[in-house]
Amino acid sequence: MAQAYLEIHQADVFQGARQVFSKLDLNLYYGQHTAILGPNGAGKSTLIKLLTRELYPRVADNSYVKIDGSERVIIWQLRKKIGLVSQDLQTGYDGHIKAFDVVLSGLFGSVGIHMHEHPTEAQRQAAAAALEQVGLSSSADSYYAHLSTGQQRRLMMARALIHKPQVLILDEPTNGLDLQGAFALIQLMRELAQQGVSLLLVTHHLAEIIPEITRVVLLKNGQLVADGDKQQVMTEANLAQLYNTQLRLTESEGFYQALPR
Repeated sequence: MAQAYLEIHQADVFQGARQVFSKLDLNLYYGQHTAILGPNGAGKSTLIKLLTRELYPRVADNSYVKIDGSERVIIWQLRKKIGLVSQDLQTGYDGHIKAFDVVLSGLFGSVGIHMHEHPTEAQRQAAAAALEQVGLSSSADSYYAHLSTGQQRRLMMARALIHKPQVLILDEPTNGLDLQGAFALIQLMRELAQQGVSLLLVTHHLAEIIPEITRVVLLKNGQLVADGDKQQVMTEANLAQLYNTQLRLTESEGFYQALPR
């Protein structure tokens, strides 16, 4: 049986005074490409924060959140196993930093390279390899502000990949990108999935669910409303209920699109 990288059992989770999850149960596995799909306010961001250890569940008997089999996780070890690509991280960088240093900063868990950080030659080679992996080697010396939004997003991919993580969390990865940028990122996602990186896609965009994703979890108002094989979960009835709207679902070569009915 596949090993779980995330085990959530009977978890009550709060954001400030607001309870987001009540008695949440969810396991995610290495080697499985999964999409968490849901509308705004469903709890998707809270789920990511549980996995990145920005949030913890309320302490209670028979309730836990385990990462890689343990409730206690060293953040530096976590970064080597699980990478994160998010728009929030992308907007946190100063425009005057070089693209190469953006990627390199992933090794230090920082936003940019600071005075006390002294990258080794091996670390610099790792950054160069990550840039090549996302097709941005020619932009290594470019200033961050001079890159397109799509290039910046791919740079975030390289930053996450520098540790060669087993799992890559993608938080609405094509949000804000034009078609060219979105298609380039989707192709990169497919290549990573085929290379054995376990993808966790967290989104409300159906078009981001690449053919390699086999499991879909539907999340609404902090509740799991469906979880299983993509073909069984991705139905018009399920999605109409998820988004509270009538729709027509189309599928072509493993990609999905929702149209108004």
